[in-house]
Amino acid sequence: MANTKNDENKSDQKTEKKHEIDQEPELSEEDKQLQDELNMLVERLTESDTTLYKPALEQLRALIRASTSSMTSVPKPLKFLRPHYSTLISVYEKIIVPENKKFCADIISVLGMTMSDTRDCLKFRLLGSKEEIGSWGHEYVRYLAGEIGQAWNELEDEKKSNEHREKLLNLTNEIIPYHMNHNAEAEACDLLMEIDRLDMLESFVDKDAFSRVCLYLTSCVNYVPEPEDSALLHTALGIFRKFDRYPEALRLAIRLNDMKLIEEIFTTCKDGLLEGSSFGQTTTQVDSARQNLSSSFVNGFVNAGFGQDKLITKDGNSWIYKNKEHGMMSTTASLGLILLWDVDGGLTQIDKYLYSSEDYIKSGALLACGIVNSGVRNECDPARALLSDYVLHNNNTMRIGAIFGLGLAYAGSNSEEVLGCLLPVMADSKSNMEVIGVTAVACGMIAVGSCNGDVTSTILQTMMEKSKQQLKDNYARFLALGLGLAYLGKQESVDATLAALDVIPEPFKQFSKILVEVCAYAGTGNVLKVQQLLHICSEHIEAEKTKEKEKKEKDKKSDDTTSELAAHQGVAVLGIALIAMGEEIGGQMALRSLGHLLRYGEPVIRRAVPLALALISVSNPELQILDTLSKFSHDTDQEVSHNAIFAMGIVGAGTNNARLAAMLRQLAQFHAKDPNNLFMVRIAQGLTHLGKGTLTMSPYHSDRQLLSQVATAGLLVTITSALDVKNTILGKSSYLLYGLVSAMKPRMLVTFDKDLQPLPVPVRVGQAVDVVGQAGRPKTITGFQTHTTPVLLAQGERAELATEEYIPYTPIVEGFVILKKNENYEE
Repeated sequence: MANTKNDENKSDQKTEKKHEIDQEPELSEEDKQLQDELNMLVERLTESDTTLYKPALEQLRALIRASTSSMTSVPKPLKFLRPHYSTLISVYEKIIVPENKKFCADIISVLGMTMSDTRDCLKFRLLGSKEEIGSWGHEYVRYLAGEIGQAWNELEDEKKSNEHREKLLNLTNEIIPYHMNHNAEAEACDLLMEIDRLDMLESFVDKDAFSRVCLYLTSCVNYVPEPEDSALLHTALGIFRKFDRYPEALRLAIRLNDMKLIEEIFTTCKDGLLEGSSFGQTTTQVDSARQNLSSSFVNGFVNAGFGQDKLITKDGNSWIYKNKEHGMMSTTASLGLILLWDVDGGLTQIDKYLYSSEDYIKSGALLACGIVNSGVRNECDPARALLSDYVLHNNNTMRIGAIFGLGLAYAGSNSEEVLGCLLPVMADSKSNMEVIGVTAVACGMIAVGSCNGDVTSTILQTMMEKSKQQLKDNYARFLALGLGLAYLGKQESVDATLAALDVIPEPFKQFSKILVEVCAYAGTGNVLKVQQLLHICSEHIEAEKTKEKEKKEKDKKSDDTTSELAAHQGVAVLGIALIAMGEEIGGQMALRSLGHLLRYGEPVIRRAVPLALALISVSNPELQILDTLSKFSHDTDQEVSHNAIFAMGIVGAGTNNARLAAMLRQLAQFHAKDPNNLFMVRIAQGLTHLGKGTLTMSPYHSDRQLLSQVATAGLLVTITSALDVKNTILGKSSYLLYGLVSAMKPRMLVTFDKDLQPLPVPVRVGQAVDVVGQAGRPKTITGFQTHTTPVLLAQGERAELATEEYIPYTPIVEGFVILKKNENYEE
């Protein structure tokens, strides 16, 4: 028993010793000596002999500075001095000599970094000697900047706070140059953003740092609320102008959608060469009119911009007559797609169809004229001259081709003459709802993002004059879309119009308000708006069955009523993608949300999700999205299936993606007996091989920094019409697919000399790398290959010149680039 007790006692003693070791880790000889020295210095400061204060403080400063100049962990002097923190504060209070008092304040300020629950670091810095801020090391400056931000936000607008603000601003004026000189531009920007003084930034930026500063500012735009996003862009724009970087400044002005600023930058640029504009197969013989129409579309998409094909240009008349009515119109219009951007040569070939005896062929020829002129500015205005006479024609079929053609030809121009020609159509007694809807869309495309008062007031007036029954028409939706396009990307400018829409009867009111609002916030990445839209999608809507007759009926009519009431949810789904596509992280989060909606959402929502997936990844066939769409292309709900197949085409547009092409071939076999699904498969195949792989439909350009409003408008017209795919694209309005023309642009890089002659040069093409906040001159591409221009650039790729023999006039090497000889280049 005695032995057992002794063992227990020994065990207890060991446990106590182990606990002591855990509590106080054993110090090395060197650390022990440092701790004793620091304790001794603090002890001297507590003594009554004031002559010892200054040498003791100097010794403390020397020991702390030696450890904080390069900080990777908590410096040992700060760790050992922490227990003496309150002692040092009491010492500070009793020191009388001003010089010593400031000296002591400096040391307490540095030590304050270890006391996270106080703001003594900033307080004692302001009381200290005001010596060079960087002498205490980078971590001290960073910590101080954080406290300034907190203190600034807590100040109220009082006289006392103004004096304190002045002190904080003076301290900020010391911190910013330090950050700029130590490759911490991002932290300098963060501090000025925190205190709402970005206007100070321009004076601190030099020619070596301005590109990194502006890159950081523009990358932050997606993560701040309005109006801070505009302030960031204006600041970056001002810095670019300060260093005569006109192309970058112009891109930001376009992003701000400020026409006066765009004009000002354009006219103040002294070098005329800087402001060049960048632009923006055998078919199987089948008998079915539907399949003939699909072949016409495929042929048009594949040969877009090539000027010739083996179907329409070779033997157009006989092929056109193998289609029926509306099919004739779309087939004739596909000629415009083949002759895309060739105004002089194209109009000559289209002209003969304007004299056809068939109204549908004439209408298609008018639409083809508009398609050929898409994105081309011509002093003669051939599209207006040809099409304006047919806008108020007695035949509505003819009017549709002319009106939609004008919309495509003048998209983004905000032309008063063309709008003056189109707006009276909406009030014309001969106009049916289809003509009115197409006119609204055409006006919206022409006035896209301009808030044009004539367009918005006319469309609003038309909506208010229509009865509830008329607003149930499928084409009434285009009134709301036209209104939304006029406010594209304008954010809060849309508020007054949203209020005006309150007088429209339900369910069209809710549909219109959501569609107009999501257009206004397109590409902004606004998280709050996405949350609101997700909340709308979570509602469960059932048709109100108030009448006895409806109570008895449990058939298709009831389902149709429900889909009418829930139509706004489909737009909300599109809105999530439209808002989130502006930045990568938001896009990934939206992708996950859309996946949940696709699995658990109501039918209206499930039909819209594939279209939203397409919008979030245009011409960018990511594996995850392709697999999701492939799965739902076999869905039991026909409309989900149609839209999933169509979305595959949008996602792969112009990429020639081999995996996607194989998926579509399998789908063609799977849906061989379903004419509607087969039609959609053929359209998707045509889009995948758009322009034989030389074109893209991505609305983003300038290294994915700028959203093209015209391209977005074109995509929205076609994708919104696909929300009711069986009554539009698969019905009598297949011509709405030509809305995609506005989004088409070459995806090649072509280089020219000063005389605008082709100049082949070696370029490196690789995956773009995000270099925001990185010090020095990091590599902007990875995994590159060297090619000679012209070269094709895929989504996410970036190009840079392989040698320094030439210098580009624009920093972003894509599209059409003019080069100048580098005078300092030596081979």
